[in-house]
Order: sequence, then structure tokens, then C-alpha cells
Amino acid sequence: MSEKNYDPRMHTAEHILNQTMVRLYNCGRALSSHVERKKSKCDYRIPRALSEDELKTIEDKVNEVILQNLTVTEEFTDKSNASNFLDLSRLPADAPESIRVIRVGNYDACACIGPHVSNTKEIGVFKIISADYSDGVVRIRFKLENGH
Repeated sequence: MSEKNYDPRMHTAEHILNQTMVRLYNCGRALSSHVERKKSKCDYRIPRALSEDELKTIEDKVNEVILQNLTVTEEFTDKSNASNFLDLSRLPADAPESIRVIRVGNYDACACIGPHVSNTKEIGVFKIISADYSDGVVRIRFKLENGH
């Protein structure tokens, strides 16, 4: 992902989407994602396609979290402590002992190196563009619109 396309609003929205999917479908965070300013996509391991109603529920839940005006913070902790509250399975083998953890209020915590907003009120409106299902993976495409 190139720095010039990197959008803190979109990236923070991805964190909220990931936690929403974990909570609703117990599917883990996105197994792959492509996050850019105009539109993004995340893939989740779910054994079936999602209905329009389910996609609307996901969209509503993400927007509900955004509207809580949660503070987004960073902290540094060592790997052994981070493993108590984070899934570190996707961390590179050569990751440093000190892990940067991004928290979205009390809703989400994730090891991450990218830039984020300081408060969810900066994100805007989360909108699912489309979703499809193939070989045990649901791909959700989304964008952000200004204002709530």
C-alpha cells in the first residue's frame, strides 16, 4: 500500500469493521485487505454468503460505533503482554519485541503500524458497496462518505 493513498479515516474504519465481524460472526479479523482512500475491501473466512439484511446490520453496527466518538489511542507493549489480549498470529517473525497497539475506545485493540484518526467522529459514514462469496471467503467492499 503506497503512503500517498493511505487514509487514516479508512484505516480506522477497517479496524471497526474487523471487530464487528469478529463479534457478529466469530470469523477472526480480515485474512486479507486492501485499504485505499476511495474504496477498500476486506476478506473474511465465513462458510456462506451474507444476506442483504446481514450486510445492512454490519453497516449499521460500524456506523453506530463511529457515532460514539471514541478516542483512538496508541500504546506500546511487549509481545508477551500483547499476546494476552491480541491475536499475534499474523505478526511477522522479525517483528520487534515492542508492539504498537491501536485501540478504538473499548471496542477494538489491534497491533498495527499505520496512521489512524484520533477520534471516530473524523471517519464519516461507513457504506458497504458490495459483497460476494467464493470458496469459503466473503469479500466486503466499502467506502466512506462525509458527515453523519
